[in-house]
Amino acid sequence: MTTVDTHRWTSPADVRRVATAALEAKGVKEAAEVAEVLVETSLLGVHTHGIRLLGSYLDELDRGVAVAEPVLAVRKDSGPVVHLDAGNALGVVAGLRGVELAVERAKRFGVGVVGVQRSNHFGAAGCYARRIADAGLLGLVTTSAANRVAPFGGTTPLFGTNPIAIAYGDEFFLDMATSQVCFGEIKERGRVGRPLEPGWAVDNSGQGTTDPAQASALAPLGGYKGQGLAMAVTVLTAVLVGGPLDFEMPHIGTVDEGRRVAHLLIAVDPDALGGRDQAGQAMNRLIGAVRANQAADPAAPVLIPGDPQRANWERQLRDGIELDSATIELLDRLGSEHP
Repeated sequence: MTTVDTHRWTSPADVRRVATAALEAKGVKEAAEVAEVLVETSLLGVHTHGIRLLGSYLDELDRGVAVAEPVLAVRKDSGPVVHLDAGNALGVVAGLRGVELAVERAKRFGVGVVGVQRSNHFGAAGCYARRIADAGLLGLVTTSAANRVAPFGGTTPLFGTNPIAIAYGDEFFLDMATSQVCFGEIKERGRVGRPLEPGWAVDNSGQGTTDPAQASALAPLGGYKGQGLAMAVTVLTAVLVGGPLDFEMPHIGTVDEGRRVAHLLIAVDPDALGGRDQAGQAMNRLIGAVRANQAADPAAPVLIPGDPQRANWERQLRDGIELDSATIELLDRLGSEHP
């Protein structure tokens, strides 16, 4: 049965204020920065990784999974490459510190590579890639994640949704899972009683299913190619940086200790390669060519990665962030606790 979900549109400032106050009450010094990442993600329309995660992050702090005042320590430093121990920080805190280091090293050495270990769920990888791009650099960010995705032709989950985010310039912004869809969307469809799209998930026999209750694993993006990308992300994070493999990592809400998530953040200065001017001109030609491509459906113009997110951003800045009933309940409760 489909559930009628109540939605409300709330100003970003109000959401930011409540989230900041709730995190400050837990002793998080970077509360405003964490709240900003969650609000930004919701404004982009990525609601599964936006303010909806606030409750999970507060629970991590309560359970001791994440530390409110972590010690983030550099374990290895070769100049352009830094190995950072996040000390079980909130993933957003660790991710933002990784951005700072990657940008600083790229401006000194032409490239900055930061591997972060002993972190937690950091939300949408694209938020960190965007911050690197805002510094005039190319940003590439990825992270390990607990197993939700079956290998192509398999039956049980081995890989995380293992996102890849790349951002450069003001317009190009790619943030994609290596699964057909993120697991949060499966949960949301189940919550409101909507069927899944064909090809999103498989049941415990490896057959495709549109029933959220029967979905035992997500399907990899593009079949075996998506499996290859998911494995590549695992190599770049858990294998190189250090941490549990996807199928060794506990899921959110299942343990009372740090989940040892690994992130990799890369910043590249275009002046260290072909040059900023050349790169900017080439990007303009690339984006222009894509936008100018004749659409098969005149009502659906050809888009570039980042276009849908920009449209969501503009609409929600104007109308307010669209919140589902569960998030409304969470923010109302937190707002009354932290007026």
